[in-house]
Amino acid sequence: MNLEEAKKKLEEYGQSHVLKYYDELSDGEKADLLQQIEDTDFAVLANCKNLGKSEGRGKFAPLAAMQVSEIEKRKDEFTKIGVEAIKSGKVAAVLLAGGMGTRLGSDNPKGMYDIGLTKHVYIFQRIIENLQDTVKAADGAYIHLFIMTSEKNNDATVNFLKEHNYFGYPEDKVTFFKQDMAPASDYEGKVYMEGKGRISTSPNGNAGWYSSMLKAGLRDVILAEGIEWIDIFAVDNVLQRIADPCFVGATLNAGVDCGAKVVRKNAPDEKVGVMCLEDGKPSIVEYYELSQEMMDAKDANGDPAYNYGVILNYLFNEKALNEIAKKTLPLHVVEKKIPYIDENAELVKPEKPNGCKFEQLVLDMIHMLDSCLPYEVVREYEFAPIKNKEGVDSVESARELCKKCGIEL
Repeated sequence: MNLEEAKKKLEEYGQSHVLKYYDELSDGEKADLLQQIEDTDFAVLANCKNLGKSEGRGKFAPLAAMQVSEIEKRKDEFTKIGVEAIKSGKVAAVLLAGGMGTRLGSDNPKGMYDIGLTKHVYIFQRIIENLQDTVKAADGAYIHLFIMTSEKNNDATVNFLKEHNYFGYPEDKVTFFKQDMAPASDYEGKVYMEGKGRISTSPNGNAGWYSSMLKAGLRDVILAEGIEWIDIFAVDNVLQRIADPCFVGATLNAGVDCGAKVVRKNAPDEKVGVMCLEDGKPSIVEYYELSQEMMDAKDANGDPAYNYGVILNYLFNEKALNEIAKKTLPLHVVEKKIPYIDENAELVKPEKPNGCKFEQLVLDMIHMLDSCLPYEVVREYEFAPIKNKEGVDSVESARELCKKCGIEL
């Protein structure tokens, strides 16, 4: 994109201020800014008017999970199906690793954070060690690991994993791709600038992973390798089992479009999204959308009907995903604190929310599918998220859970 084309695009969307400092930039910075203007979808900014408004939800009903007791009874059956699928190359994994360790007090990608006490134990290391358990269970068959980074952490992530030889995982089984970014704006839909030559952006939400894979041309790899199922998971859970054969087998055996790992809620009002049906299709109801009536509802066994919280570990049928990709996912407008440069080009880090970010969420992907199997896992063995430095879902709590699972730190 040349300067005239950039001016035309910016004028169309009322964003001409993006070029305010263009003449002060170096040739390299000018080229980078023009590229960013070309890549940016400014059309999303019109959604600022939807801040605080939801598109409305449908009628919720409980969705029963396959419970641990049933899984244990059928473990051999499911595991055999899963191992066969993995050995046939039909299963891949996608690690959602675009985030930074800011809330942990680190300027590095979150996956580089060291949770070790007597030795180095990085979050990336824990994840790959967990993945190696799947490899062992599948008689040494390695699954293709796709790692989604962001423009802010890609180089650091790639370099770190290369320096550590991918913690023993074969390099030819690892593929990186960057998540698409969405512009961040003030409440009027004017994009913020985070530097004289840089539009402020943020990742386009946890549903952006598949569209980002498509944009990176990776469906060619998926089809060439015969991959039919993709297990997606977040970087911050250091105990999760990835594409484990029993989960894979149970999902395939159920004949569904998607499997979702869930844990029993530790309290009716725990702040987790809950698997449910919405207008007869699988969905996730956010904790703040649960009415008292839903929290009090019981199933046939007398247990809470809305009792299974998602942990962001899903096994998707790739063909079903590709059908979803042809449709438009809802866009969620989120109020956030967005750093920006002021009229004097000084960087301001706001102390309270000052604008909008735009995200697409996995819950909408699931709701577009016809069927989903909620698959219960034991919280203490598979759910140790690291979102904070201390307290709930923290480095401290994850360390304690790792120790309980016999993991040496």
